[in-house]
Amino acid sequence: MSTIKSFRGQIADNGIDTISLHTNDGLTGYRIKKFEIISQDVADSATEHIMQLFTIPQATASQFIDFSNQTLLGVSVTTSLNNMYAGQTKIIFDNMTFNQDIYLTHVDAAGAVPANYYIELEQISLALDENTVATLKDIRNIEGRNDSA
Repeated sequence: MSTIKSFRGQIADNGIDTISLHTNDGLTGYRIKKFEIISQDVADSATEHIMQLFTIPQATASQFIDFSNQTLLGVSVTTSLNNMYAGQTKIIFDNMTFNQDIYLTHVDAAGAVPANYYIELEQISLALDENTVATLKDIRNIEGRNDSA
C-alpha cells in the first residue's frame, strides 16, 4: 500500500516555490497523482494561470510550455473569462518517478493574480537500482541545463 502526501499553498504571479522531498538515502520516490490550481480571486474576470512542475530549479517562471523539456513533470492551466470561473482547465502530468525536490512556477498571463495549488504525490519505496536511476536522471538534467546556459 502506498502513501499519499499532499502539498498546498499559494504562489504569486511570476513566483517559484520549492517542494522539499529529498531524503538522505534517496530510497523514497514520488509520482504525481493530482495537480490542481485555483485563482486567489475567483471573481476576477481576467486570469490565465499557468503552473508548471519541474525536477530542477528554474531561473524564472514562464508562460511558455515545452513538453520536450525532460525536466517538466506537470502543467496546469486555468483561465477565467467574463466572470465565469473555470472557463477552461487543463491538467497534464507525467507518470515519472522522482526522488528529489520539485519546483513549481506560476504565471498569470492575463494579470498579476496569485494562485493556489494542491498537489498529491504517491510516496513509494525505491529499490537501490531505482534510486540510482532516479538520481542519475536528476544529475543528467542538471548538467544538461548548465551546458545550455
